[in-house]
Amino acid sequence: MATAQETISEKAQQLPKGTLRHSVLLAAKRFKSSWVELGKLLTEVRDQALYEQWGYESFEAYCLKELRIRKPTALKLTRSFSFLDRHEPTEMAKTDIAEKAPAFEVVEVLAGAEERGQLSAQQYKSIRDSIWDSEKPVSELRRDVVERFPAPESPPLSDTAQIKRWASLAKKLAAELHSSKKVPRALSERAGALADDLEELLEAKAEA
Repeated sequence: MATAQETISEKAQQLPKGTLRHSVLLAAKRFKSSWVELGKLLTEVRDQALYEQWGYESFEAYCLKELRIRKPTALKLTRSFSFLDRHEPTEMAKTDIAEKAPAFEVVEVLAGAEERGQLSAQQYKSIRDSIWDSEKPVSELRRDVVERFPAPESPPLSDTAQIKRWASLAKKLAAELHSSKKVPRALSERAGALADDLEELLEAKAEA
């Protein structure tokens, strides 16, 4: 099976060089070392709905099928780029911004904190130098930011929601086992039976 990088390279070879679509594919390959470039291009694709011209029904479908980028990652990239674009317009206009920008893992935490109302423009200015010029490892710097702007804990799932989640996971597992020739049929059938039992339990909860 081809890797994501190989799939992207193959797709890029089929497109005219210099086009925006070709540029986004190349940026996706360079994602780890140049997230700002990819974030900027993805934001442009999303805001102008260019994915529709390329045969995709949604921005998320384009990211997943063409770039092998899942929806949560695409959201973090565009949100993080927009965060820096708002707070650092001068820096973002520089040609070497891709090399100078703070690590994606740090910026996406700050963007999330701002979105939740935990981070103001003034607060960003107060920590700005520690983010851009830090000598700390990325993991340590991210941990510091997370501790300062912690995301609220998700409320516990209700019994019904938890059973629904289990049923969905069981159905997915049963389908994957059934499609595999390496798994004994009896095993996939047991997984299917478990999924059915969970569905029945869910229905019983709904009727109670």
